[in-house]
Amino acid sequence: MKILFIGDIVGSPGRKAVQQLVPALRQQHAIDVVIANGENSAGGSGITPKTAAEIFAGSVDVITCGDHLWDQKEVIELLRSEKRFVRPLNYPAETPGSGSMIHELPDGRKLAVLNAQGRTFMADLENPFLLVQMEVNRLRQITPCIFVDFHAEATSEKIALGRMLDGQVSAVIGTHTHVQTADEQIFPGGTAFLCDAGFTGPQESILGREIEPIIERFLTLQPRRFAVAKKRVKLNGAVVDINDKTGQAKTIIRISESLPDEEKL
Repeated sequence: MKILFIGDIVGSPGRKAVQQLVPALRQQHAIDVVIANGENSAGGSGITPKTAAEIFAGSVDVITCGDHLWDQKEVIELLRSEKRFVRPLNYPAETPGSGSMIHELPDGRKLAVLNAQGRTFMADLENPFLLVQMEVNRLRQITPCIFVDFHAEATSEKIALGRMLDGQVSAVIGTHTHVQTADEQIFPGGTAFLCDAGFTGPQESILGREIEPIIERFLTLQPRRFAVAKKRVKLNGAVVDINDKTGQAKTIIRISESLPDEEKL
């Protein structure tokens, strides 16, 4: 089973990159399942049913999220009705939506997708290490193929979760920092790992936002509006090839694909 994971989609440029690049990437890499983190897809903060629909229309099968889950009030509709949308597992138990899902391919193969959020330098949610371990134990009764999007700030926290789950899940890939790391590897137990997939959107930016207002904020400490940037749009992520029977990863490669230079967003 081959999985394409797409790093945090930022605004309309990121959504357009998904729509234009994913179909060709599916063919090029013989992709079976596409997972995308969509937590910044609505104007750069949060996600709505409309932006989720655009992402799904771009040949994406499952959307994960993160700490910007509540930035758009319309998200409640997704949480209540869209089974392909997964929010962090470690929100309180009564939170709408689910922290994991099972995606079944036409041939009957199953991939579990799990989303969790870190706590270092982030909101103090439930302990992801405890909850993820329990959920992985449950999911392994259904399928050995399990993909984890760990939305976290600290590299140490991401690596620690990956090492803890080595041999129990197929892949642990980090999101949130918007900077693609170069540490892709397969741990001894067969779990593919990447600290951060990077972001999908305008790279001529500061993490997807216009450059000057952010510099001004650092210089003056005064509030500024951080609009989504437009130039040098890329899709960043990773492709993981896993053994259907054991769930162990065979390979992991980073992906960084550009929209044509003439594309105006």
